[in-house]
Amino acid sequence: MELTITKNATCTFCGCVCDDIELHSDGERITHTKAACVLGASWFKNHTAEHLYPDALIDGKPATVDEAIELAADILYDADMPLIYGLSNITCEAQRESVGLAEMVGGIIDSHTSL
Repeated sequence: MELTITKNATCTFCGCVCDDIELHSDGERITHTKAACVLGASWFKNHTAEHLYPDALIDGKPATVDEAIELAADILYDADMPLIYGLSNITCEAQRESVGLAEMVGGIIDSHTSL
């Protein structure tokens, strides 16, 4: 099996939303993680690389990624103060983009540390 390396993967296991993780996959399973905490590493390694679901769903029906991105952009644009959340453990560059997105759509920013 061919080894695949994915850089800058985002872990959504907890509210930290770490986005600097490197994943090594053998085509079926993630075999190694770099820069992931114990929880994130376990979360990634217990998922397979099988493609069981469509790349995107709209109203429960398969859709293309482009269609899903367009709908997500429309929803964000039409939302009343959308929340940008989970910025505490991401890179400065990702935070900058998040702030720009919040400003563009009139959103608000919060992190899990506000508790």
